[in-house]
Amino acid sequence: MPIEIKPSQALDLWRIATVESVRRDSPDLSARQMALVLTVYLTPAPHTVRGLAEALNISKPAITRALDRLSSLGMVKRKVDEDDRRSVLIQRTVKGSVFLREFGDIVGSAGKTTQ
Repeated sequence: MPIEIKPSQALDLWRIATVESVRRDSPDLSARQMALVLTVYLTPAPHTVRGLAEALNISKPAITRALDRLSSLGMVKRKVDEDDRRSVLIQRTVKGSVFLREFGDIVGSAGKTTQ
């Protein structure tokens, strides 16, 4: 069931979650990187550069740059598609799962403080 909040409440929730996130010793992701990692983890696999570019409506080079950063942080990994060796699959990692679980906790806590 959807929760209805005012735009100012939504922005304050985002602010609180973002501030808490940057205070922690966790990766500081750009909005594009966060959108990408959320898409990989919260939408059904398989994920490819082309598919992610289409889903986010951004260029494949922009996806590749964001994936390079996320890969270096251990939040996603690339794997050659065994069915089509020209294609690379983007996969979830334990480190990425932990990051998003913790970020989800931050957002949940922020939601409690804005009520």
